[in-house]
Amino acid sequence: MNYELPLSSSLWQVLTLDVVIGGEPLHAQVEIRYLPAPDQWFVSIRDHASGELLVNMIPLVCSYGEANDLLLPFRHLRNGKGLGSLLCLRGTDEPSARDPGADNLADFRVLWGDTFA
Repeated sequence: MNYELPLSSSLWQVLTLDVVIGGEPLHAQVEIRYLPAPDQWFVSIRDHASGELLVNMIPLVCSYGEANDLLLPFRHLRNGKGLGSLLCLRGTDEPSARDPGADNLADFRVLWGDTFA
């Protein structure tokens, strides 16, 4: 099952989600933060139940052509079950920029779900 993160225009967002990754439930806290110096959004994921920080400040880079799974380097976590896949996709045919910036996060979609490939 895939989840589209409910994003807003706020420059710092914290979401609590229940997802199923590799057949196992994960109660997760997702933090999405914009930093003005690099003009870029970053994603951090924490196990909400234990408080363990699983990934910290992954740049939110959009997929073009082939899927760019932002969680691929973290497949070893959670005893090899990983964190699934996280994709940033264009929400419109002609986004205002290649990757999300301060004023255009709504032009993109962020999907999180079980491992895509």
